Amino acid sequence: MSNVGQPERKAQERVVKLFREQFGYEYLGNWEYREGNSNVEVELLAQNLRARGYSDNLINKAVDKLKSDASLGGGRDLYEANRDVYGLLRYGVKVRPGIGEQTETVWLIDWARPEANHFALAEEVTVLGQHTKRPDIVLYVNGIALGTIELKRSKVAVSEGIRQSFGNQRPEFIRPFFTTV
Repeated sequence: MSNVGQPERKAQERVVKLFREQFGYEYLGNWEYREGNSNVEVELLAQNLRARGYSDNLINKAVDKLKSDASLGGGRDLYEANRDVYGLLRYGVKVRPGIGEQTETVWLIDWARPEANHFALAEEVTVLGQHTKRPDIVLYVNGIALGTIELKRSKVAVSEGIRQSFGNQRPEFIRPFFTTV
């Protein structure tokens, strides 16, 4: 288990309980030692898209586009990646099933029917980077990380959680994880 102290652990358990019981999020577990944690959990996303009637061909093309737009490097910074990912989340991914076929829109989030989306959370999500970090809670919608929560005990200022969250976004830490957040 993690090195989280008892007060922090209790606060984290309360927040997890709130999201599960009040907001209906599925609990994915403690991902401290899980390998391959990502801001796009492809299996969860593909499962949701399949359930909403998309073919594997369209799903693969939409996931490739999402991963491409969420990537950094080559002059792309976090702002550009966030802007591009937002466009895909808000307006859908335009994909062509095959050569000469009409473009179709794959909706990564079903805005018309929110109940068709899969809301989930994982705690202690270890993310590999130049320096590995572990956000306390990560919120996923259809397998896409849209939020992170850094919890602090009541004796610590809120600004410390904000500082830690901003720090995690620095290049030497886990900046690529925040391209979807």
